[in-house]
Amino acid sequence: MTDEQLKQLKNQLTEQKNSLEDRVEHTEEFDTTELSTYDNHPADNATDLFDQERGMALNRFKEDELEDTNAALEAIENGTYGKCTVCGTEIPFERLEALPTALTCIDHAQQDTDMTSRPPEEDVLQSSTSQPVEKEDSRLRDYTDTFQDVEDFGSSDGPQDQPGEDKDMKDFYEEKE
Repeated sequence: MTDEQLKQLKNQLTEQKNSLEDRVEHTEEFDTTELSTYDNHPADNATDLFDQERGMALNRFKEDELEDTNAALEAIENGTYGKCTVCGTEIPFERLEALPTALTCIDHAQQDTDMTSRPPEEDVLQSSTSQPVEKEDSRLRDYTDTFQDVEDFGSSDGPQDQPGEDKDMKDFYEEKE
């Protein structure tokens, strides 16, 4: 890599660092859109929670990107930039131009996408219809008849919505009088 190319990449990394520092410094805070959470529709709370989690994820991404940029700038200062940290071979300028924060050659870059592991929440949050009944843990139960359990408490269905009822609405109102 020529000195001109190294200078170009250092300028690019410095600009990227300044931009990232500004973006990390100016984070958006998502406040709730409701005055009270009492008697609030669950979707409103879910939207607020999603906005908060998205903001936290974006902040974490920006912080990680800033760490990578600082590591690349430090490698330039140490004179190790442009050489793979694993095997020591020269990293092609084209790779560094496309990804200035790269500290490894393409052969040692993390390319494996983990498609087998799942988030730890999924161990607990299973489908409500497939959750097994375990006698050791009384909190788990078979949820296959959950809708019927809820329906037994009543609903806002009118007489015309009741299954098996062939009564006419006229007959229903006459019975009420």
